[in-house]
This record gives sequence, C-alpha cells and structure tokens, in this order.
Amino acid sequence: MRKLNMTDTEIKIRGYNILIKEMGEVNAEKFISLIIREPFDYTEWRKGLFKDKSVKELSSEAMNFRKK
Repeated sequence: MRKLNMTDTEIKIRGYNILIKEMGEVNAEKFISLIIREPFDYTEWRKGLFKDKSVKELSSEAMNFRKK
C-alpha cells in the first residue's frame, strides 16, 4: 500500500523495514552506514544510472519487471 504525503518519520520507518525485508538486518545496517559514511549525491548518481540504455530497453525491462 502506498500512502501519499508521508511524514519524514514514516518514510524512514518504511524504508528501513523494506531494507530489512530485502537484505536482512545486518546488511540493512551496513547499507545505511555506507550511505552515511560516503558523500552521496542522488541527482548525480541518477544522471549516469541509465546512460547506456535506450528508452526502448528501459521500457522493456520495466514491463518484464512488472510481469514478475
């Protein structure tokens, strides 16, 4: 269930719970410590994330992911 206009606290709790579910507690903690320790610019990271993929490739991957 997705809720619009979540508070900062709700976002943190939901994000942490998702990390634990997907990665386990130890790796979730490691991930958080890595993010805190390293300077991280999300905008710059996103700029290069899909630079080698066409819109058609991204669309195909998204449709395949949705089918799962």
